[in-house]
Amino acid sequence: MRHIIILGDGMADWHNDELGGKTLLQHAETPYMDMIARKGMTGMLKTVQEGFHPGSEVANSAILGYDQNEVYEGRGPLEAASIGVELSSRDMAIRCNLICIEDGKIKNHSCGHLDTADADVLIKYLQENLANDEDIAQRYGEHRIDFYTGIQYRHLLVIHGGSKDIVCTPPHDVPGKEWQPLLVTPAETSKGDTELTAEETAELINTLIVKSQKLLAEHPLNLQRKAEGRDMANSIWPWAGGYRPHMKTLSEQYGQVRRGAVITAVDLIRGIGHYAGLECINVEGATGLYNTNYEGKADAAIKALKEGYDFIYIHVEASDEAGHDGDMALKLQTIEDLDRRLIGRIYEALKDEAEPVAIAVLPDHPTPVHHRTHTAEPVPFAIYAPGITPDSVETFDEDSCSNGACGTLEKDGFITLFLNIG
Repeated sequence: MRHIIILGDGMADWHNDELGGKTLLQHAETPYMDMIARKGMTGMLKTVQEGFHPGSEVANSAILGYDQNEVYEGRGPLEAASIGVELSSRDMAIRCNLICIEDGKIKNHSCGHLDTADADVLIKYLQENLANDEDIAQRYGEHRIDFYTGIQYRHLLVIHGGSKDIVCTPPHDVPGKEWQPLLVTPAETSKGDTELTAEETAELINTLIVKSQKLLAEHPLNLQRKAEGRDMANSIWPWAGGYRPHMKTLSEQYGQVRRGAVITAVDLIRGIGHYAGLECINVEGATGLYNTNYEGKADAAIKALKEGYDFIYIHVEASDEAGHDGDMALKLQTIEDLDRRLIGRIYEALKDEAEPVAIAVLPDHPTPVHHRTHTAEPVPFAIYAPGITPDSVETFDEDSCSNGACGTLEKDGFITLFLNIG
C-alpha cells in the first residue's frame, strides 16, 4: 500500500455568523473531501501538544508522529535545512520575516506578499550592511550574524553563538499591534551555556530590528513600493529560533516508508521533510498563496507514486495565508480549489491503480478568519483506501469528523493508523 497525505494548511475554522453558523469547511463545495470522508474513516487529531505554540512547525511535525518534547527547536533550523544552510553546534537559527510597519504598528506579517526576487535584493542588502556593521561587531563579536534568503517574506537569520532562550512574538499573531512593546526579551530561565547570553541575544536581535528599519526605509525598492501604494518591506522580525534538531527519519521509525517525498512551496515544511528523510519535489508555479499551482502539485505527486515513491506529503499553504489576512471569501476559494484542482485530480488519477493508494486529508491547525492567527483546537481528518470499512460520517468538516470512528487522536496515533492501513 502506498500512502499520500494532503495537508490544507490552516483550513479548519470556527463557526461564522455570516455563513449561517457554519464553518468554512461546512459551507464550501468540497465533493472530493466529502467523498473521502463518506467512503473512509474519520476523526479528530490534536496536532498541538500541551505547552507548545500552535505553529505550523509544531503541527506538521506532529502529524508525522514526532513528539515535540523530543524534537522541537523552532522554525529557524527547519528553514535553514530547507535552503541548504548547514548549522554548526554553536549556531542559533531564527526565522526572519520581512514585515510592514505603519504608524508604529505591525500592518502585516508579509509586507503585502513580497515576491522572492525583490526579497532577495533586500536580504542581500541587509547582509552587506548589518552582518558587517562595526557597532554590532564591537558589541557582540566579529562575524556574529548572517542573513539568508528564503521564499517571499520568509527568511533566515543565523546568530553564531546565540542563545535560543529568548521570547519572541510571531508577527502573524499581532497584526495592528504596536511593534515596540513586542521586542524580544530573555526567557525567565536560561541554560547559559552559549557564547552570547539570552540577554545579549535578545539585545542583539532588537538592535538588528531597529537598524533594519532605517536601512530598509531608504532602499530604492521600498521607495518604489511606497510610490506605487504598495506595502513596504520596512522591518525584519526574527522569531522561533533554535538549534539543529535531532530527528529520526520516517523510514527509521516506520517500515512502510521506504522512499518518501514532500511537495510544498514553504521552506518550513521543506525543512521538516529534510529531517524526516523525505526528498523535496519542486513544482513550478507553487507559490504558497491562493494562486499556487494546484494541478502541478497533484501531477507531481501522481508522477512520484508511479516512479516508486511510497509516501507523499503534499502541503498547500493557501488557506492559511487567507486566514491570516482575514479574507473569508478567499479562504473559501482556496478550500474549494484544493478539493477540485488537487484532491480530485489525484483521486481520479489513482482510483483504478492496480497497487492501491491510501489518501488522508486534513489541516494542520485552524486559522480562523475572524482571529487571523493559528489556534490549537483538534482538526478533522479523513482516511480512504480501497477496501476500507467506512464509518457513518458523510461530510468532511469539524463537526462531522468529531463523530468519526477514530475518535480524537494525538502524538503518533494518526500516522500509525494511516500507515498501517492495508
